Amino acid sequence: MTASDLEYKLSQLKVLVVGDLMLDKYLLGRVNRISPEAPVPVVEVYQEEARLGGAANVALNLQALGVTPILVGAIGDDSSGKEFLKVLAQNNLDNQQIILSENRRTTTKFRVIGNQQQIVRVDKEDTFDLSNDETQSILFNIKKLLQKDDIHAIIFEDYDKGVITPELIEKIVFFSNFYNIPTFVDPKFKNFKYYGGCTVFKPNLRELKTGLQNQFQWNSLEELKDIAFAIRDYLGNAYLVLTLSENGILCVGNEIRHYPAYYRQIADVSGAGDTVISVLTACMTAGLDFYTACQLANLAGGLVCEKIGVVPIDKKEWFQEAIQKKILHEN
Repeated sequence: MTASDLEYKLSQLKVLVVGDLMLDKYLLGRVNRISPEAPVPVVEVYQEEARLGGAANVALNLQALGVTPILVGAIGDDSSGKEFLKVLAQNNLDNQQIILSENRRTTTKFRVIGNQQQIVRVDKEDTFDLSNDETQSILFNIKKLLQKDDIHAIIFEDYDKGVITPELIEKIVFFSNFYNIPTFVDPKFKNFKYYGGCTVFKPNLRELKTGLQNQFQWNSLEELKDIAFAIRDYLGNAYLVLTLSENGILCVGNEIRHYPAYYRQIADVSGAGDTVISVLTACMTAGLDFYTACQLANLAGGLVCEKIGVVPIDKKEWFQEAIQKKILHEN
């Protein structure tokens, strides 16, 4: 497929993103000395930023690709929630499917960056499940949305913060099967075994081990391939994608293929998984075959790691490198 053909097809897609919404706050500064109060660096802050994280970062990645994302989740009725909605509006993302919860805080991650390196992260959050009423409200909105709108794919972006529950997964998968909509999963630990029957399941190696409660050791790629095949069949997913950090990506369909990571000057791995699931979903939904979509997702995940903080993919840069590496054809 040519880059221009893919770009056009991406622009025709609507993707529902269901999951945990986060506000990422950054204090950017420089370090020139150690504190006299404790052996810690003193960061002289020159810039503060607020960005979208979690499922909202997935929506940003889809938007950067030209896809129309519809974001579904919950935030707290608090100051961080108000700031989240402000940043959402600044990025031209809709908030119609986001509910306000009076029972929880908006998940907020504070990152202190000194001399282009992350020094510390502070999390403010609640991780208990949404109330039954809140879950039913989300399900009602999703059902109504699927009935009236043309949704091409659904992404579960699960960070174990309480928005996604076994009931929510079961009902959404039922809806997706009824409307013949593919489902893509970026799991964490708590709900790992509840995603049976989804189209694509994309854990990383740590999530695979913890989700299965099996700290298996693998000494070769061939051994890991056997494990991945077994997990794909056990969960009943059509495809499994296992991200392996600096070792690339393992893709399980009718056959297993391994794509090594491209060499990068890694600045920050935050948000790379969000980019991978976004690109994988968009490319497969646009009509690319599974293995080509995996190669493009592998490429995109590496590109965002060259940037500081959680950032969406740069479509122009991604297209250019995909053409250079002959994953896509020139226009």
